[in-house]
Amino acid sequence: MANGDWRIGVLFSSSGVTAAAEMAESNATRLAVEEINAAGGVLGRQITPVFYDPECSAKKYQDLAVRLLAEDRIKIIFGCYMSSARKAVLPEIEAYRGMLFYPTFYEGFEYSTRCFYTGSSSNQNAVQLARYLIENYGTRFLLVGSNYVFPYEYNRVVMDLVTRAKGTILNELYVPVEAVRKDFDRVIKQIGKLKPDIVVSTVVGTGAVMLYEAYKEAGFDVATMPIASLTTTEAEVAEMAPSIAAGHLTSASFFETLDTPQARLFVSAYKQRFGPNAPVTAGAEAAYFQVHLYAKALELAGSDEPEALAKHLAGLEFDAPQGRIRIDPDNHHTELWSRIGRVNAEGKFDVIWQSETRVRPDPYFVTASFDDWMSKPHQLKRKA
Repeated sequence: MANGDWRIGVLFSSSGVTAAAEMAESNATRLAVEEINAAGGVLGRQITPVFYDPECSAKKYQDLAVRLLAEDRIKIIFGCYMSSARKAVLPEIEAYRGMLFYPTFYEGFEYSTRCFYTGSSSNQNAVQLARYLIENYGTRFLLVGSNYVFPYEYNRVVMDLVTRAKGTILNELYVPVEAVRKDFDRVIKQIGKLKPDIVVSTVVGTGAVMLYEAYKEAGFDVATMPIASLTTTEAEVAEMAPSIAAGHLTSASFFETLDTPQARLFVSAYKQRFGPNAPVTAGAEAAYFQVHLYAKALELAGSDEPEALAKHLAGLEFDAPQGRIRIDPDNHHTELWSRIGRVNAEGKFDVIWQSETRVRPDPYFVTASFDDWMSKPHQLKRKA
């Protein structure tokens, strides 16, 4: 490793319950680094990533973050998937005066001067998805999630939105993060008994695959009662037979089927590098553009000191595959686009709705109001 390189740490899991989604983010990070280096690097210096596998363990995430910061003397870390991992890493980032780039959608209600959040927070997907579901399916919701912080916090937001719309939360069920098939027996029984209008899932990783398989086997009608999710991405769908996920919904800032020049270019480069069947997720797209944001800030700052980078990252814009994005200088979250996709018979997402403009992040839900859109025309009706 050359002494003159810009060294960064990368913490994504290649083994464990959410490995499929995390590998997509790891691959996208590698792709962005390779593109920047092929173009000459930053200020004539290459970016050298140091990859570690935390194995989906919050404790290993924390230990490896300390290793990067204290032993490897690396200031900038890209990584984390589940919120439990991010919450384990952030105190170390702050203690060692480093910086974290976090690309995964999350529940919000957090701010760190040493973290840049490039995945969506709840006001950039929860409001839009809840609105779509209520207008097109009904007001009786059943919530099922994995037993960790993101599903609890996200479901709290959904409960508030549904209640404001005079809807009903029929039940709130949780399964272990490292779920086994029998953990979903109770979930399927409750769906059959309560017959909700919609099932909202925040089950992650291999558990999501089990939920959709159990749902299919139970014979529920996806046309009238689909599963709607933030955590079921192209990575999870790729682990299922196409018929298993068909008809179900996901809300995200990016889908690999997005038909724009920038999106097509990114997806083509990704699949050329990692294989034609490699899934490209919203988390992967955020992992990709956040490296480019880092490189732009690095060029402007002339230093990889976190304080110098933060000054130039605030307000920085980039033409990302999802569309032009911007770092909000007030909260270090990212202005992103909002989209809803439905899985088709080939196991790919058809984009059935998208925002007309990018959505400003409001991680603390200070201004998000369900009542605002309940009283206005908003064109979120279902497409056939």
